[in-house]
Amino acid sequence: MITAGEIAARLAQQSEDVCRMLLMGGKRDGTEWRAGSVSGEHGKSLGVRLTGPKAGTWKDFAADGKGGDLLDLWAQAKNINLAEAMRETKVYLGISEPRFEGHTRRQYRRPSKPKCTRPDAEVLAYLTISRKLTRETINAYQVASRNREMVFPYTRDGELINVKYISIDRHKGGKPPYQESQCEPCLFGWQAITQNAREVFITEGEIDAMTMYQYGYPALSVPIGGGGGGKQLGWIESEFDRLARFDVIWLCMDDDTTGHAAIDEIINRIGAHRCRVVELPKKDANDCLKADITKSVIDECVKAAYTKDPSELRSAADYAEDVIREFYPPDNAIAGFCTPWIKLQKTLMFRPGEVTLIAGYTGHGKSAGVGHLTLHAVAHGARACVASMEFKPQRWLMRLARQASGVEEPSTPFIRQIHEWYRDRMWVFDVVGTAKHERMLEVFEYARRRYGITLFVIDNLTKLDIDLDDYNGQRRFIDKLTDFAKTFDVHVFLVAHTRKSHDDSKPGGRMDVKGSGALTDLVDTVLIWWRNRAKEESIRNEGVNDLISRKPDAIVTCEKQRNGEDEPRVMLWFNRRSGQFTESHNAQLIRYVEFTPPPGRDG
Repeated sequence: MITAGEIAARLAQQSEDVCRMLLMGGKRDGTEWRAGSVSGEHGKSLGVRLTGPKAGTWKDFAADGKGGDLLDLWAQAKNINLAEAMRETKVYLGISEPRFEGHTRRQYRRPSKPKCTRPDAEVLAYLTISRKLTRETINAYQVASRNREMVFPYTRDGELINVKYISIDRHKGGKPPYQESQCEPCLFGWQAITQNAREVFITEGEIDAMTMYQYGYPALSVPIGGGGGGKQLGWIESEFDRLARFDVIWLCMDDDTTGHAAIDEIINRIGAHRCRVVELPKKDANDCLKADITKSVIDECVKAAYTKDPSELRSAADYAEDVIREFYPPDNAIAGFCTPWIKLQKTLMFRPGEVTLIAGYTGHGKSAGVGHLTLHAVAHGARACVASMEFKPQRWLMRLARQASGVEEPSTPFIRQIHEWYRDRMWVFDVVGTAKHERMLEVFEYARRRYGITLFVIDNLTKLDIDLDDYNGQRRFIDKLTDFAKTFDVHVFLVAHTRKSHDDSKPGGRMDVKGSGALTDLVDTVLIWWRNRAKEESIRNEGVNDLISRKPDAIVTCEKQRNGEDEPRVMLWFNRRSGQFTESHNAQLIRYVEFTPPPGRDG
């Protein structure tokens, strides 16, 4: 469906040609076409902008500044209504809309003219006193009465399409509302809409439409109230083409469940781009009128109307404060965390909303390294949840206790103190063996919502219920994992293996990671962890000497960092007593937890 506004925009691209045809007595004057009036005679009272962002707009100063766009001008110059102008301009522009030959529209009957009169005393009192509608409003919508019933004629282009009857006693046990049978479902109130209106309000009831008209707005009503589930589909199909003339459709439904459902269904059918949702201070428009809500208040509600844009679509302007925080993070903000190694603190960052893949050959220290990274993050404000399916929790927590304490065998009181330090810092996803990845993500989401976890660790991919040759399954999992990180603003460490090699004397690369290419394509950061087995062999054969000590025990290479400016590489030394990785063979260890002996004991 092409709308009136879209037709006008296309006409504006040919503004001078359109003016020459419609206003033949006029002529170009700089950036405008000048004529005496919409009749097209010679003169300068009417001006049409020919170029720039306002091309196609016009004003007729001989007619109190009346104006509009080129579609309005077409209708005015030819003395036809907007619908006719749209049909003609489509032909002029060569616009052909799709026809659905396979769809046969249902045949409806036209009702007989009801036997009714102008509103009698009871109906008139109900409308004017109980509902506070004016006689002018009642006449504009041609409401009549019959046997204490209000008669609402559904007319369109002067033809009676349907009739609805509502008893003024319905709230006292009277007959419920009903319509003529087998008639076309359509909107109520076309008789009160001017032929060239470009905006319209749609309400949930006839009296609400009349109320909005009384507030000064052109208004129609749906035929059978609110609700979704297909309840609005009949009238939308019938009115679809006629609604094309409106550039903006204001939805002013009841503020309840059925009203909200109707809004969603209408928007889905006629397009979110031109619908505006109006929220009133009362349940519906007539409740506002009965409560003496003034027009100025309603005007403000209309100004505050909003579009129901897709949740994924936001203006770039909305991100100003977020960008400022990226440049200048608050002192108390956790904008991510660094590694324990000073060389990488400015070049490698683990940010919220990202996933880091840490891969390496089997037995090359990935898990120990990830434990050290996790411990460092926790010590600097992160809350972590670790899913280490290869080991029982007590086994990897034992290694973590060494790294936290900086000693090989911390005392029993020290171990208890370390684990008390974990109390509000670290949680465990307690599964040994193969974990169902969907259940794991459910637990992760709970942990994020309940405990504010900001770092999740999965060690490792092979222990999930996804085969290594199931590339589609791996891709779906990585999609879910990256979505989880972004949705909940957390960081995820995912440990994976690189393919076996007969020669592991050199680090592998991102192309060596086992499984689908999506593993490295979709994550944000890729780290390759490598262990220097040649050095270990030299120590076994030659013993420790200064030359051997200066060779690194491990190398961590950043093969990808989507949101960083560097892809650094760092050489590390492994302290076997503590399990920590340091930047030199004689670097000082980090005491993440300082031991405090219990009172009266030396620990």
